[in-house]
Amino acid sequence: MGMTSKPADKIRVGVLFGGRSGEHEVSLRSARSVMAALDPHRYEVIPIGIAKDGRWLAGEAMDALSGSQAETHPATLLPEPAEAALLSLERQREDEGGEYPLTPTGLSIIARLDVVFPVLHGPYGEDGTVQGLMELAGLPYVGAGVVGSAVGMDKAIFKHVMAANGLPVLPWLLFTRSEWLQIPERILDIVEAKMTYPVFTKPVNLGSSVGINKCTDRASLRHGFDEAARFDRRLLVEQGIHRARELEVAVLGNDDPQASVVGEIRPRREFYDYVAKYLTEPGAEDESELIIPASLDPATAAEVRDLAIRAYRAIDCAGLGRVDLLLDDPSGAIFLNEINTIPGFTNISMYPKLWEATGLSYPELLDKLIELALARHAEKSVLETSIDITALPSGVGKGS
Repeated sequence: MGMTSKPADKIRVGVLFGGRSGEHEVSLRSARSVMAALDPHRYEVIPIGIAKDGRWLAGEAMDALSGSQAETHPATLLPEPAEAALLSLERQREDEGGEYPLTPTGLSIIARLDVVFPVLHGPYGEDGTVQGLMELAGLPYVGAGVVGSAVGMDKAIFKHVMAANGLPVLPWLLFTRSEWLQIPERILDIVEAKMTYPVFTKPVNLGSSVGINKCTDRASLRHGFDEAARFDRRLLVEQGIHRARELEVAVLGNDDPQASVVGEIRPRREFYDYVAKYLTEPGAEDESELIIPASLDPATAAEVRDLAIRAYRAIDCAGLGRVDLLLDDPSGAIFLNEINTIPGFTNISMYPKLWEATGLSYPELLDKLIELALARHAEKSVLETSIDITALPSGVGKGS
């Protein structure tokens, strides 16, 4: 397949969606909204789908991953900067009977890319893995880098970093899946000795509230650990708050990040879980209430926004991030919960809605994110990557 020509003055945006995580379907919803809102006069959109088994697809990838009959072909991106392009991966079977897997036979350019917009949620997309590939390929990309993505995804490391920066987090404990399988009663005893119900069990590396459970007694705690262990090898349990208010702030920027107005989620279910976020029909009895802006006094709102920016900076986030916080209603204490470095991005998702309420429309937000990606890449491109040892002071770098 030959390379398609680029319309004059248009930025080629590779929109990357799908992925092999429990948030595959959420990614498809976000990517549909992003691609529909990108200005066709400014951008040439190149859809790039990742199937649940990790295969990359070009062509009608969205239709294919959504379960429709569609024309697609295998694609890839090489981890080196010589060809910043989406490549067609031609394949053939190893034998005529077709009993062996398809094997690659050659590469051809589908389209050169100016920037990649990863609309991926969860592992193998939001955790630094795809970001590492983009770094090796020398491609600008929207959102946090390798470190910011990895720390934002890992709930335990995130809490360590917050604590190291003097930022408030709720008490928590970490266990491995193998520990849970070997000594479950001991782990239940430890949690009950150090925490009070309710507590929340969570897979460490997953978003969209997948695998998260609110536990109010020993039986539900056991179930919560079982559920978390389905999705990750590291399991976190966190102290709950009886009267918690769930607050969210959208942060935008690189070195000088800005915070949106504060939003609040009032779930009618036990908490703002996956069903509440993505499966509840509008107008349903258990639909969560999204309040923008949140009903907070000015001082509290300012403190929440300041904490969001400090957390964003602490993990070296870039581009965008939705910071989730908890407000203990009786005491007024505020706790950082997590940062989503690639938050849900449908036009009714909290991140774009917060910016819309702050004065930035959905299409303008996409423009800004692409601008930030290109600016960050340009800044990194001028950094030196080698050292002239002949220019070093005498005795330095010349061995002993």
